[in-house]
Amino acid sequence: MSMDNIIKIPAKCNRKIELKAIPGHFATNHSHINYYLDMTPIKYRHTEAQLVAKEMVKKYRHTTAVDAIVCMDGCEVIGAYLAEELTAAGIMSLNSHECVNVITPEINSSGQIIFRENVEPMVLHKHVVVLIASATTGKTIQQSIDGISYYGGIVEGVSALFSAVDNVGGVDVDSIFTTSDIPDYATYRPGACPFCDRKQKLDAIVNSFGYSKI
Repeated sequence: MSMDNIIKIPAKCNRKIELKAIPGHFATNHSHINYYLDMTPIKYRHTEAQLVAKEMVKKYRHTTAVDAIVCMDGCEVIGAYLAEELTAAGIMSLNSHECVNVITPEINSSGQIIFRENVEPMVLHKHVVVLIASATTGKTIQQSIDGISYYGGIVEGVSALFSAVDNVGGVDVDSIFTTSDIPDYATYRPGACPFCDRKQKLDAIVNSFGYSKI
């Protein structure tokens, strides 16, 4: 894995939003991929997070209500700005406080999301947007949708920084970056990975927190 091979990809919607892609052989929790997508500045710098929120809110301008944003993958900064943009756009919430709740769920060892009893009222019967950094197979999105539905929430949409899927479980996935921005991006099942078939070692294990070189 060479950091000298970083490819900087500006977003089509706003060239100030920039994705960093590093080619190689990487393993996620659910698949093997040929690019590590570094979203650290987008998620944690307030300037970029605010720009992302301004783009994401466009999907929900005609949504009847958004009561909560469930933040996955460390997207809380973007979530807070998205809540501001939703209220500024005049999108109403139906909860008693007339505000948008920004929530981070717990994740158990099976990948299922958990809301404790003190947080459950912020989800129950609420209109929810799922905010996620990266979706390759859609499995994390599906687990999020299933979990929110279990706690009585109504998923209105999914917003992602990058997604290789455009619909999961009948819910549209709206993303800043897609595979069209990285035409040779590929994801493989661990048992059907061409890198592994060629005995090419993994460069790193990656997840929403970053990467660990091997």
